[in-house]
Amino acid sequence: LIDGAIDRIPDAFRMLGELIGEKARGEDLATHVAGMLADIDRRRAALPPGRKPRVYYARGPRGLETGLAGSINVEGIERLRAENVAAAMGAGGLATVSLEQILLWDPDVIVTIDTTFYAAVSRDPLWRALRAVASDRVYLAPSLPFGWVDFPPAVNRLVGLRWLAKILYPAAFAEDLRPFVRDFYARFYHQAPSDAQLDQLLADSR
Repeated sequence: LIDGAIDRIPDAFRMLGELIGEKARGEDLATHVAGMLADIDRRRAALPPGRKPRVYYARGPRGLETGLAGSINVEGIERLRAENVAAAMGAGGLATVSLEQILLWDPDVIVTIDTTFYAAVSRDPLWRALRAVASDRVYLAPSLPFGWVDFPPAVNRLVGLRWLAKILYPAAFAEDLRPFVRDFYARFYHQAPSDAQLDQLLADSR
C-alpha cells in the first residue's frame, strides 16, 4: 500500500509504475482512475440542489460501529457529498454508537459490510423503526476479493465508489453496474468475472 486515499490513487499507480519498471502500465491505470473519478464527480455535481441522502455506515455484527467525519472508512460516502450522519459526533476514525443515537439520526440509507448485521437488521423490531430499514434501503457491500467500501484502503474502493453512487443517486447512475464491475476486475485484478461470479458479487447489494 503506497497511499489508499481515493484522490491520491492515480499518483500511487504512477509511483508504483516507476518503482517496478512498468511506467507505461502505471500511467495507463492512473489515467483510467482519474477519468473514473472525474466522471463520478461530474455526474454528482450536475444533480439539482436538494437534501443530501443521509447515510449511516454500519460496521460489526450489531451495526453499532461507524466512521466519524473524515474517517477513511467513510471516504467514499463523503466524496459523493452524501451526509454521513455520524459526522454529528465530530471528526476522527471509528466510533461505537448506541442504537438510540441511530434512531435519532434516522438515516435514509444504511450501508454495511457485515453479513451478520445485514441478515438480522430487517427482523429486528427496533431497527425496523428506522426509515432506511422500513423502506428497504439497507445495502450490503460486496467484499470479494477485497471490500468495496472500507478495507483495505486501496484501489478496491474505486469499484465501491461507483456502487455507492448508484445506491445514493440511482437516477444519475442508472446504467447496469455489471459491465463496469467486469471491466474493473479485468483491468485491476486481471480476472474478468463470469456471469455467475457477478451474480455472487452483487447478490445482496442490489
